[in-house]
Amino acid sequence: MFRVKICGIKDLEGAEMCVAAGADAIGLNFYPQSRRCVAADTARRISRAVSGQLLRVGVFVSCPVEEVRELAAFVGLDAVQLHGDEPPQDVAALRPLRVVKAFRVRDSCQSVQDYLARCRELAALPAMILLDAWSPDAPGGTGKTFEWSAAAEFLRHEPDIPVALAGGLRPTNVAQAIRTVRPWGVDTAGGVESSPGEKSPRLIAAFVETARTTFRECGML
Repeated sequence: MFRVKICGIKDLEGAEMCVAAGADAIGLNFYPQSRRCVAADTARRISRAVSGQLLRVGVFVSCPVEEVRELAAFVGLDAVQLHGDEPPQDVAALRPLRVVKAFRVRDSCQSVQDYLARCRELAALPAMILLDAWSPDAPGGTGKTFEWSAAAEFLRHEPDIPVALAGGLRPTNVAQAIRTVRPWGVDTAGGVESSPGEKSPRLIAAFVETARTTFRECGML
């Protein structure tokens, strides 16, 4: 779905930074407890402004399916990212929307494999898996990394589903992360911020350039 995604975009200026840098996707966060949460009307304005230039992904945390559907239609989202405890039945119920299912990883990805097995029983695989760092404090966007070898092992078991790597990625470590894991894509939020919740054009540009250069060096672009 995407190679490079910048998550937690809160305004048009941030979205335009991503367009200028050459990112593939932006994340619009609708989790009320996040400092990166964006109002629906603002998200709609951002979405319309960058339509056709970026993949617009809405981030939801344990939100009822009908609310996800309604907001996706109102904003004009290209895909939805489920970042909570949503069951496989939610992935199935959201079709034909493209779903990115996020998981918080501790030591292994066995729970992710179990989840995908249940999805296969429903004939409803997510369009992409996102592997993030586990934290007791928040469902995502914590700036913490996790053991990348667990993600690399997961890819060996699940080579046919696109996987995005997240969790503490920034311009200084994204190249190493890509070389270690060989994910389909990478995702960052806090790693390109000058202060909590405030995106930096310099850091976004550095992250996108480094990621895309590394993907090319690895023969993945």
